[in-house]
Amino acid sequence: MERGNFSTRLGFILVSAGCAIGLGNVWRFPFITGLYGGASFVLIYLVFLAILGLPIMVAEFAVGRASVRSAAMSFDVLEPRGTKWHLYKYGAIAGNMLLMMYYTTISGWMIYYIYLMAAGRFSGLDAAGVGSVFGALLADPVTMAGYMTLVICLCAGVCYLGVQAGVERITKVMMVFLLVLMIVLAVNSVLLPGSAAGLEYYLMPDFSKIAEHGLQEVIFAAMGQAFFTLSLGIGALAIFGSYIGKSKRLTGEAVWVIVLDTFVAIMAGLIIFPACFSYGVSPAAGPNLLFVTLPNVFEHMALGQLWGVLFFIFMTFASMSTIIAVFENIIVCFHELTGADRRKIIRIGIPVIILLSLPCVLGFNLWSGFQPFGPGSGVLDFEDFFVSNNLLPLGSLVYLMFCTSRYGWGWTNFIKEADTGRGLAFPKWLRFYLTYILPLIVLAIFFNGYYALFFKG
Repeated sequence: MERGNFSTRLGFILVSAGCAIGLGNVWRFPFITGLYGGASFVLIYLVFLAILGLPIMVAEFAVGRASVRSAAMSFDVLEPRGTKWHLYKYGAIAGNMLLMMYYTTISGWMIYYIYLMAAGRFSGLDAAGVGSVFGALLADPVTMAGYMTLVICLCAGVCYLGVQAGVERITKVMMVFLLVLMIVLAVNSVLLPGSAAGLEYYLMPDFSKIAEHGLQEVIFAAMGQAFFTLSLGIGALAIFGSYIGKSKRLTGEAVWVIVLDTFVAIMAGLIIFPACFSYGVSPAAGPNLLFVTLPNVFEHMALGQLWGVLFFIFMTFASMSTIIAVFENIIVCFHELTGADRRKIIRIGIPVIILLSLPCVLGFNLWSGFQPFGPGSGVLDFEDFFVSNNLLPLGSLVYLMFCTSRYGWGWTNFIKEADTGRGLAFPKWLRFYLTYILPLIVLAIFFNGYYALFFKG
């Protein structure tokens, strides 16, 4: 298989942003912002995005570009002789596979909701009625499996076309449409009657809201969101680092990806909060905000059916851009490990990923008795816990330590790679912070995930 490369810098930035932009931005960000008090939470989140997300993203890009390999072989190429950094390849591949096992199901829900909205299936329903439609979907494994399979086939088809003709070209189009759709939807929400209260809640900091939950809880929530929104630690971004040339320094490229990622998250809030306040709906409604609350809001809007269809198209683009990126990473990992042809890996991968995704589908109905974290939890929570609370933080720790430790690739090699080309240089005075402080912050996020799950009421 001839190794793919991006044809343009814009392609690299938009595809990398597409990988980072996903359900963390447009599903988790608005409801977690609503839960922790709006603008004051957003400010804390942005600080952690800069001091947490940016250095780890540059490290992952640098490892990918220097090795010109995926996570399957990048450590083998760069590690000092006799060290065992390459063993992390199994954690990275497991992280990508696990992410696919539930992301595909949720993306299937998005496509199904485009159909429901377009067909007027929410017409005349109140919140309880909309909730019953979502409940009926979760109870129907055949419909869920069908839409999940459609998502996998569509994303595999994009990858089948190749890096430039498929992944780069189609993701670029999806991302441009996504950004335009967001602006249109946000303008519509801001112009709704009574939206001013939602804008104030979202954009005016009120630090008394932090006191309600406690500063420690809010800080950990902001750290966690900044960390997880970028899909760091499983090599999903390193693969795109391996596809770009040496003309640009990596810090500037990472800044662009984070700016786009943050723009989408902020715009998602501008769509959701004014609409919620305009129609008297709680912005802290949790994950149900998307599938129960918002369809009810769209039903009351002028041209609500149109706005609802556009919203779920945008949601589909956001989630599928991540799946395409992760699928691409898996394909290249298995090519590097086995030498098999790219298209053969995809043909084998489609039925394998469909089978691996079925437990998430069945967890809402036939296997609903499996409640690993107590009543209300299920297979999706179990899979997400392994990725979000384990493989992302621990994988990020591996990339950080590999780039800063003299027993790994080392600081000198990392800085040389990060600063090759033109553009924004990586701040070298951050060496102590990256080597000794940031790993402790990542470990704190890791342990807090377990504490929040098992010890918090």
